[in-house]
Amino acid sequence: MVASSVAINARPTGWLRGLSFDATYIFGILGVALVSGWFVIAKPDLFPAVFVLNGWLLGYHHVVSTFTRLTFDRESFDQHRFLVLWLPLIVVAGVILAWAALGSWVLTTAYLYWQWWHYTRQSYGVSRIYGRKAGLPSNDLLTRLTIYAVPVWGILYRSYQAPDKYLFTEVKVLPVPFSLVAVAGGFALIVTTCWLLEQIKALSEGRLAVAHTLYMCSHLVVFGVGYLLISEINHGWLVLNIWHNSQYILTVWMFNNNRFKNQPDTRHRFLSHISQRKNIFSYFAVCLVISTVFYGALSATLNWLSPTMALVTTLPLFAVVYQAINFHHYVVDAIIWKVRKKTLRQNFGIAT
Repeated sequence: MVASSVAINARPTGWLRGLSFDATYIFGILGVALVSGWFVIAKPDLFPAVFVLNGWLLGYHHVVSTFTRLTFDRESFDQHRFLVLWLPLIVVAGVILAWAALGSWVLTTAYLYWQWWHYTRQSYGVSRIYGRKAGLPSNDLLTRLTIYAVPVWGILYRSYQAPDKYLFTEVKVLPVPFSLVAVAGGFALIVTTCWLLEQIKALSEGRLAVAHTLYMCSHLVVFGVGYLLISEINHGWLVLNIWHNSQYILTVWMFNNNRFKNQPDTRHRFLSHISQRKNIFSYFAVCLVISTVFYGALSATLNWLSPTMALVTTLPLFAVVYQAINFHHYVVDAIIWKVRKKTLRQNFGIAT
């Protein structure tokens, strides 16, 4: 009877792939992000260099990673044809119309708030994957509130700060009084404390979902540091951006690797080959080469066009194109990464 009780109460640790991968996924990524933030705070004049390096190694790479799901095999391309061929045109048109109606600042402002939502939703999705791995109920209100409370507090605090510039460009924020920030902060602290107490109780009863709990803690740390503890908005953005990009790259690789079960598939020959665990460095190298070539060619083209375009229009080519890429990425991710989809659950090992 005692053994049965222990078996009922115990939960699996819930690793996505195993201790080594998950330690990198949870703590390694968090460590790199926090160290990078500390570095630019200590040496602010080096922020532009770190900004460029992050964009090249992680930012561009993470956008290209999306296309391993959209275009690297015919089946995926046929399934997502609209997202690849037509959605970019719609997004570009929307970005140009927004700029024409309100000015360049609206693109930066939209990026500030949409990026915050995108990062929060991705982390929420990862927490759900960990929760399903550990057999946790998907409708746990306390966990959901904990996921969102600190990010909401953070974006309200950034709005209260009312910076004039964000990532070197003009930005306008929603007017937020300090009283609202204080209320959000109090709510976040109460919810987080309740969640932590629940985890302590679960640990004492031998039913703690270890991996899920550790991931949730990393989520709280990175959003707390990126939005609240680092006062300079660009330095805080860097911490969150490195964490988000790195997490996304590893998540897509894990999805592709699980999809082909460590066996090459003749119908998806190239993607299945580079997605094998033994070819992990080839996979990242392919994505990095593609991102370097694409963004290098894009930058050269925009530099070539800008002087000519300046004679006939004030359209900020770089802002329009790069924000259109960001916004397209956000829309695509919201469509293709829904954990409730059966194929997605299967490829993350959470089909049950």
